[in-house]
Amino acid sequence: MFDAITEWFFNLGANYGVNPLIFGAIYVGAIPFFSLSIAWLVKNYRRGRSIILPLLFAGFFFVSAYIYLIVAGKNVPLWVYVFLVLLIIFGVYSTIKKVRRQIEESENKFPS
Repeated sequence: MFDAITEWFFNLGANYGVNPLIFGAIYVGAIPFFSLSIAWLVKNYRRGRSIILPLLFAGFFFVSAYIYLIVAGKNVPLWVYVFLVLLIIFGVYSTIKKVRRQIEESENKFPS
């Protein structure tokens, strides 16, 4: 059983053209950061605070190993590209929305 798992894991490196130990380290190493981001998101949600930043962090840690694949590898699954593009679009959208809201709030505080 262990041999089959080891063989599968090292074949990932061959399939994607990357060092499987680096990929595995990023994949496993991101798990606690992903979990902390989710906890942060839930805490912010319960307190009525913005969940955008923890959501972006959670998304980043979710795909961090695949970002390594995109940079260093080949044959990256299409869903990885789609998810990264959606994450970037969401980040840009939420940033623009936040900036506009802060501008409106400052105009209401200090009318010209």
